[in-house]
Amino acid sequence: MNAPTKEGQLTPEIPAQALSLPIISVERFSELTGFPEGVLRGWIARGYMPTYRIGKYTAVNVALLNYMAMQKAPSL
Repeated sequence: MNAPTKEGQLTPEIPAQALSLPIISVERFSELTGFPEGVLRGWIARGYMPTYRIGKYTAVNVALLNYMAMQKAPSL
């Protein structure tokens, strides 16, 4: 189902499973998280985001990003 935006346009809802993929494109990661693509590319250039290269394409390594986040999370 589509959700209306402030301008009244319809945008597709993002499936919850999308971030469970091991790698996704920078563009798709930007759509899913709301971070501007330029910001993500800057983080990647600085080494803040784990990536996976396939030829000329760069994908965000979501599996490693999740692992890194879990390692930094406080234990209960």
